[in-house]
Order: sequence, then structure tokens, then C-alpha cells
Amino acid sequence: RILDRLVGFELSPVLWKKVKPSLSAGRVQSVAVKMIVEREKEIMAFEPVSSFKVMAHFDINGKTILKAELAKNLTKEAEAEEFLKSCIGADFGIQKLEKKPAKKSSTAPFTTSTLQQEAGRKFGYAVSQTMGIAQKLYEQGHITYMRTDSVNLSDFAIGSISDEITKTYGKEYLQVKSYKNKAKGAQEAHEAIRPTDIAVKGSEIDAQFRSLYELIRKRTIASQMSDAKFERTTVKIDVSTSDKQLIAKGEVLIFDGFLKVYMEGTDDEQSDEESNKLLPELHEGEELVLTNMNAREKFSYHPPRFTEASLVKKMEENGVGRPSTYAPTISTIQKRTYVEKEDRDGYEREYRSMTVESGEFNSVMSVENTGAEKSKLFPTDIGILVSDFLATYFGGIIDYSFTANIEKEFDEIAIGNKEWKKMLTSFYAPFHKTVEETTEKSERVTGQRLLGVDPKTEKNIYVRMGRYGAMVQLGETPENDDDPKPKYAGLRKEQSLGSITFEEALDLFKLPKVVGEFNGKDLKVAIGRFGPYVQSGSLFASIPKGEEPIDLTLDRAIELMEAKIQADKDKFINSFDHEAGEIQVLNGRWGPYIKHLKKNYKIPKDDDPKKLTMEQAYELIKNPIKPKRGGKKKKKK
Repeated sequence: RILDRLVGFELSPVLWKKVKPSLSAGRVQSVAVKMIVEREKEIMAFEPVSSFKVMAHFDINGKTILKAELAKNLTKEAEAEEFLKSCIGADFGIQKLEKKPAKKSSTAPFTTSTLQQEAGRKFGYAVSQTMGIAQKLYEQGHITYMRTDSVNLSDFAIGSISDEITKTYGKEYLQVKSYKNKAKGAQEAHEAIRPTDIAVKGSEIDAQFRSLYELIRKRTIASQMSDAKFERTTVKIDVSTSDKQLIAKGEVLIFDGFLKVYMEGTDDEQSDEESNKLLPELHEGEELVLTNMNAREKFSYHPPRFTEASLVKKMEENGVGRPSTYAPTISTIQKRTYVEKEDRDGYEREYRSMTVESGEFNSVMSVENTGAEKSKLFPTDIGILVSDFLATYFGGIIDYSFTANIEKEFDEIAIGNKEWKKMLTSFYAPFHKTVEETTEKSERVTGQRLLGVDPKTEKNIYVRMGRYGAMVQLGETPENDDDPKPKYAGLRKEQSLGSITFEEALDLFKLPKVVGEFNGKDLKVAIGRFGPYVQSGSLFASIPKGEEPIDLTLDRAIELMEAKIQADKDKFINSFDHEAGEIQVLNGRWGPYIKHLKKNYKIPKDDDPKKLTMEQAYELIKNPIKPKRGGKKKKKK
């Protein structure tokens, strides 16, 4: 705690001076932001590569369809076209048929990290939501302590789980196992997360906690169950006109084992293949009849953005933080607006598809939607600036190995092998020196980038971070009061410092613009500190999220103004011209209230605000209702 206070209290003021006011830094949160920023930079630098996946469909005795594909995608369109055309009139036969036994083992019972990941995958829970429900289950005595990085179960727990498996599923489903933790710096101070009484089912738990409890219970039971057994079949198909082979794969479940209870989720977003395909009866040397063959253009995919759950996994793998810090760390970086959790729409992309069917070759261009994101973590402009600044001047502090080694030193202190004051002293002296040098010598960070020259004014256009967020600037920053001031425009929600183009920046300076008249006055569309709005004289109305201000029509602008006027009318109940100043009775977000000299006063629930007299209103101003504060104080003994 002392170390984290030193880091936070010393680094945060540096950020206020060098980046932007009201920022914060922390030993663990800054590393978490770094992970997200580094992933985003990988994505921005990624260049997709196309290839062609060849899939063939064969008719088996007119009853079933066998699907087979080339083992490797073809890298060029011409190569894919040549192969498909060569298959017109070709003979196809099964060259080899291999059957091998296989098995799948259960996973360890839940730790804090794996519970957060699985609840995110299966229920879409945020990390904080998972921990909130787990906390309630623990307080109610249904599960063991929920902040743990141990995968161990007590002998008592294993005994009761074994009895439950034998009674419910039979002896053949029981396989007692012990697990080892692979995470860096795992303390193993507690048991894994498990039900305190394995016999208690989810149906006996409060409805709002039932799903998570049942997930914990099933995972715990499955951890002591037998392996699932399969027979995996691989079919190799020769093509008479080519040296390439087509491959078909399938598997048959022989014994379900732990799969009877639980199947772990996956983070693989790009897996679109069928799993556990059951193949028809086949024989080596059998000839096959081609129904059709398709070569579809596929594109390589950039590294996936983090979800809250996958970020927890990354932090755990690198020894960053502890079970108790994952949820608050991820919440903090979002509250500080270094990171945003968002859904984003994809974009349309063309791809080529070639087909051979009934002896004819056909090639077409089609369109697919790609790149859609669901509940992903995106770094904000300020998050990227802060992360880059810390990496430049305090790289050692936000280095993954440094953070993990610090955790190891904490463990050494905990078991008495190291003295905590010496550890802090050895850390603080060089750290404080770096803080002083950075404060004195480093330049202010704005992320400023020259985009180009405005063709109308011949002034430079920059994009940079301002006091209230990212913006574009037309003209130079004045060096003294006599210099002409530049024009500014805020970036739109979907734009960022690193990706905005010169053309997009020019569009931002098209606002404010007059779209017509309203009640005899100009009707203007603009973007302000609190977002886009329409204005007519002294009347303002906000433009809803999702509507582009640059595309706003006159009819829509008038509609927004009329809605604002109506809302203001609905807000007003009464007004009194009192000698002590105007008294207004208004409708507010939390109900009716009295406004007098810029102060607000409550109206009793039983009073009708429309029937309130001036004298009654003034009495409530003189003797306001006092807000309730807390509960009853306990008497001192």
C-alpha cells in the first residue's frame, strides 16, 4: 500500500503538469493501460493478408454430404482459380483413412482470474459484476473465499465432491485429480473457489446469484470427473489432376466424462469451423462424387482487442496485480477515461468467391461485414498519451517484469525473508530522482501532429490534445497576446489523435454553420465543450448521440428546437414576483422543486406544486426541509 501511494502521489502531479490536469497514475493501473495501448498499436500497424480457402462437398450414396478442404490455403487468386478448374472432370478417391483415440481432460476449479474470464465469456459479465455477485455468495455462505489464485481443493471438499459424482453419475465418472497453478507469483493462500456444500444446487440459490453459483458448482464437480474419450478420424482424398490432397476430419464421442457436466468457454473469436463433425461410413479406395467446390477469399485477422476477461488473463500471465486488484484496476482505468469499453460496428469489405459446380467454373465478387467489436476495451487519446509519456520517462515502473518482480518481493517480505523499509528505500531513492528530473527537463506532451495546410487560409492544421480533450487547430499557437488566435474544433467520438486524416480535419471546420432560420433568427449547428448542439438566439438544444452535426438538416434542427421549447414549458410550473426576489416552482429530474436566488429547495411530497402559494413557497425557502443523513446513532455504553 505504501509503495502504491508513493508511485501514485509522485507520478500523478507530473502528469498534471506535462499532459493534462486531473490525471492519475498507478503501479498496476498504468501497466494495464500499457497492455491495451500496445495491443491497439499492433492492430493499427496490422496489414491483413488474403488467401483462398478451398472447400469441397462430396455426395455419399445420395444420403449424406462429406465436407473436405485443402490442408493449406492458397495464397494467390490465380492459383486458386487454376486448382478449381483442374478439378472439373477430375476423379476423387479416399487414399487413406486414419482412426485414432483421443481424450480431453477437465480444467481446474476456479481461481479469481478464471472465474472472471469464464463469467465474461458465458454471461457477458463485467469483472466488477462477477466479483459483486461472488461477494454476495461468499457472504451468504454458499462459496469459499472468492479472492484466490489457488487451484487446490481440501481433502474434505474432494471427498464430498467424489460422493456427489458417484451418487449422481456413477463410479465410472469419478477421477480424483490435483492441479498446479501456472500463473506467475501465485500465493496459494486459499482454496480454489468452490461451493461450501456441493449438494446445494443452483435452484436453491437466490435467482440473481443463481447463474454464477451454478457455473462454480459445475466447474468444481467437473474438475474431479473422468476424461472425455473420442475417436478422431482423418480422411485423405486424392485428386487425379493434382498432387494436392483434400482432408476431411471428424470425431465421435465414445465417453462423455466431465463433458456431461461442463464445457469451458473459449476466447477464439475467429473459429468458424464445425466441431465434433460425425463422418459417414467410409472406406479406403472408395471413389467420391463431387457435388461442388468453392474457393473463398479469407483475410488474416489482427490480434484481438482485450475484453475485461482477456485483460485479466493477460495480467495474470505477466504477474501484474493480484486477485483482489483485477476488478478495481479495470474499473479505475475506465473511470479515468484512459480506456473505454465499447461496441463498434464493422465495415463492408469485398471478397472473391470461386465455384465449380456441374462442370462449370464461376467467379464473383461479394461483400461481407467485418471488424465488428462487442464489449472491447479501446484506449482513449489521453490513455495513449499518458502511456507513451510514462513509457518514455518511467519505463522501469510500467515494465511487466518489474511489476511482477515487485510482487515477488512482497512475498519475500510476507514470509520474513526481506525487510520492508529497506525494500521501499531501495525503490524510492532512484524513483524520486527520476520524478524530479522529468518534472524539470521534460516537455509538455500534447501529441501534436501537423496534418497539412488549409487551402483557403494557407494556415497549418494540427491535431493535438487540449485542456478539454483532443482537437484540431487551424493556425499557430500565439506566443503573446497580440498574435492572432487560432481556430479550434473538437474531434468526433469515433476520431482519434493518431488516426484522423487531413480531409476529416477540414470537415470539422465546416462547423459552426447556419442551416436556416427559426422564429426569425439564424439556426446554427455547432460543437461545444459538452457536445454538438443547435442554437437560435439564446436558445440551445443538444443533438442526440449517433447523429452527425455536419449532416443535420433544417427540418431536424427545427424539430430539436421545438422539442427543447416544449421541455422548457413542461419544466415551468409557476413563478412569483416576491420582494426578496423571483421565486420559481419547477419540474426537475428528481421531481418538483423551488428555485430562488440560484438555490434550490425541496417541496414536501404531500404538497401539490401547482397549488403552492407565494407565501407557502417563501416559507419553504426560510425553513427548508433538511436532508436525511444516515441512520440512528448508537448510544455510547
